Amino acid sequence: MTDALTKGRIAAVAFVTFVLMMPETLPVPVLRALVRERFGVGDGLASLFMTANMIGALLAAPLAGSWVDARGGRRRLALFALGADALLMQALAHPHDYATFLLLRVFEGAAHIVALTMVMSLVADAAGSARGRALGPLGAGLTLGVAAGAAIGGRIGRDDPLLTLHAASLLLVAALGLAVFALPPDAPPTRRASARELLAAVRHRPELRTPLLVAAVERFTVGFFTTGFPLMLAGVFRVDRPRIGMLLGAFLFPFAILSWPAGLLAPKWTARRMVLAGSVAYGVGVALVPFAPLPWTWALMPWLGVCSAVMFVPSMLWLLERAEGIGRSTAIASFHAAGSLGFLLGPVCCGTLVELGGGAMHGYELAFAFAGASVLASALLVRRSARAG
Repeated sequence: MTDALTKGRIAAVAFVTFVLMMPETLPVPVLRALVRERFGVGDGLASLFMTANMIGALLAAPLAGSWVDARGGRRRLALFALGADALLMQALAHPHDYATFLLLRVFEGAAHIVALTMVMSLVADAAGSARGRALGPLGAGLTLGVAAGAAIGGRIGRDDPLLTLHAASLLLVAALGLAVFALPPDAPPTRRASARELLAAVRHRPELRTPLLVAAVERFTVGFFTTGFPLMLAGVFRVDRPRIGMLLGAFLFPFAILSWPAGLLAPKWTARRMVLAGSVAYGVGVALVPFAPLPWTWALMPWLGVCSAVMFVPSMLWLLERAEGIGRSTAIASFHAAGSLGFLLGPVCCGTLVELGGGAMHGYELAFAFAGASVLASALLVRRSARAG
């Protein structure tokens, strides 16, 4: 580790990442009441709440990464984005029509992904060759925040779903205050890769293309868990909100806890092999979700969390190892943009497939079978890339 990135600072930034990510999943267990019942919309339109912020993220992440790689100022931009995210999350809790509500969600997603990208790229640069040891704790903080938000969101919003948005705003203010002291100093800007150069690199270099595809497909399936899964539990199995949060936590907490060890093991076991093994096991598990009896779901969800951990940080490290010439901020922003694209398509695809199946259990079986098949298809490309590399 460098002087700018001690173990203590890594732990502090990991905690910032944890606090930053909790607000994104606090509303998930109360999605039905927060969106569908509040605005009187169906499942398809309700799923747009989890899609709209991904539109903002998809548009903002590459632009922000490219901008700071050329001009610097990542630390300032991270702090500004955290403040903007807190204000926008609070704005979501006030009366609006549904179109305005979704537009605010787009801007909130943009602010959130800019903050996350800047935090992670600051650490990636400061860590030098020890990125696995540095990004592992950040990955753990990220996924632990997602898990904690999902686990407690049902309890916070049990009587009033708007409380999840108020709590999310307060957490983002806390993240801003912590980040002022925890973030490492900025590094000098690098040569900016043009949009044409970035697209050409992705098109002609499979070692860049495949980890981006893995990020997109993995987040595509997460879109099914943040929309279709809670709606299925509430509408088909009549599971209450706190228990929905607990089931999401059963998936997300193992994901969080094992992300750090996965980052440490990736250089030893090779990132691509870990991604391949995780993809195969994860794809099979996702397809089984609606077919498993509810008691078995308590065992299936932790298994999916383990598989996700084996995929997440290693796929990011795989990309960073091959990202020469495009800048680390741009590479990390591209990774998050690919994930945002997957998350953008996931809820829409899930809602469409559920409705094609008549909105009943058959629709959820169709949706999750498709999601699992998508992961297995990406695993085939990972295997081919591993053979080529």
